This record gives sequence, structure tokens and C-alpha cells, in this order.
Amino acid sequence: MSGLPHSSHALVTGGGRGIGRAIAAALVGAGATVTVLGRNVASLEETVGAGAAHFVAVADVSDEAGLKVAIAEAHARKPIDILIANAGSAESAPFSKSDSALFARMMDVNFMGVVHAISGVLPGMKDCPRGRIVAIASTAGLKGYAYVSAYAAAKHAVVGLVRSLALELAGSNVTVNAVCPGFTDTELVAGSIENIMKKTGRSREQAIAELAKHNPQGRLITPQEVADAVLWLCGEGAGAITGQAIAVAGGEI
Repeated sequence: MSGLPHSSHALVTGGGRGIGRAIAAALVGAGATVTVLGRNVASLEETVGAGAAHFVAVADVSDEAGLKVAIAEAHARKPIDILIANAGSAESAPFSKSDSALFARMMDVNFMGVVHAISGVLPGMKDCPRGRIVAIASTAGLKGYAYVSAYAAAKHAVVGLVRSLALELAGSNVTVNAVCPGFTDTELVAGSIENIMKKTGRSREQAIAELAKHNPQGRLITPQEVADAVLWLCGEGAGAITGQAIAVAGGEI
């Protein structure tokens, strides 16, 4: 696997836990300076304390003004040439019970959060020798799942943004891609497992199996597997890879 220039500065949104933290640690291991951004100061500082990142930036990705201030401060420390737009949230409900507020929440965090982050880093990134933007979408950005219509709509929007922006920037030094994990062993999926248990009376093992059945390999994806895909896209050898939505899902897609 190609490495990263040691001058690289990566910003990872939602970097204090789960997939974001695994990505941050992988980037640190590849030689990048890493700033983790999120709302939970304690988890961000714990990530830095564990050696999985170097700096903390506190912001809500759905707050455009606050996010841009945080990005500007991080960029002033060292120019940002890698953005991992990972922050997200998931809520499930039948469409008949998915009101406009639920759709707005899912779009604000999962889609507009990506838009705001890219808008914040792109002007400065264009001045760097090269740039990498990777959005963490989901297999829900490539196919439908029942009871998560709002979440799936937002993740489909992310994939559409990536494909379009990649074409706009194809003549520049910046690539834009999406990584689309299947159900991954994180706190976010743990919430889905608890929800299945509560609503169906199934055991934890049965609830996990309900999610894992989507994966032909019959298991949950690990955060490290997602991080490995991201690290490759950020590497020197992935300069011709742009506009792609890469599924990390055991063959589901």
C-alpha cells in the first residue's frame, strides 16, 4: 500500500469513536498529522490521548458557521489536504411514521454535514500539492433498506455529491470518493441492535444475526476494514481513483 506524504494533515469528522477513530488511527500510523472533529470533547481528547490523533476540533457538522470556524483554526495550524467526512447518525422508522423533522435531521447530519465540511476545506485544499476527500457513506447510499428511508435518502445524496464533485475537480489535484460500509461493529450499530431487541424481543445474538444476514460473509464489518479502504484512497497510488463509491460489505453489493 502506498504511504502518505509526511506533510499531510487529515481532518476526520466524527473522529472520536467507531469508524472515525479507526480511520484517524490508520492515518496517524501512515504518517499523517490528524485532527479529529466532533461534539464530544471527552471522546475526542481520549482519542488524542490514545495516540490515534494529534489535535481536537470541536464542532457540530450540521452547524455550518461553527464548523467552518473549527476548520479554519485547524487549517491555520497546518494546511488540510485530507478530509474524511465521517460524522453521521441513523434513525429508523416506517415511512408512515417518518415526519419531515426526521428527514431534516438525517439530511442535516448525514448530507449537509458532508457539504459543509467539503466547503470548509476545499478552498485551502486546492492550494496543496494534492488533496483527498473521502465521504463515509453506507451501503444505504447504494441500495434501499426497509424502515430507514430518511437515512438511505441522505446517504444516496452523499454518493451523488461525490460523483458530481469528482467530475468538477477532475482537472485539479483533488480526488473525491465515498466508502460505503455495510453494517459495521460500532456504537451506532449497537443502537440498532438494542432497537431490534426492544421491538422484537430477540436476544442480542439474534439481533446481530438479523443485521449480519445482509452480508454474504455472514458477519459485521470491522471499523479497521473500513479504515484500510480509506487509507488506500488517501495514498499516493490512488490518484486516478475519483468519483467512486466503494462498498466494504462482504459482497452485499
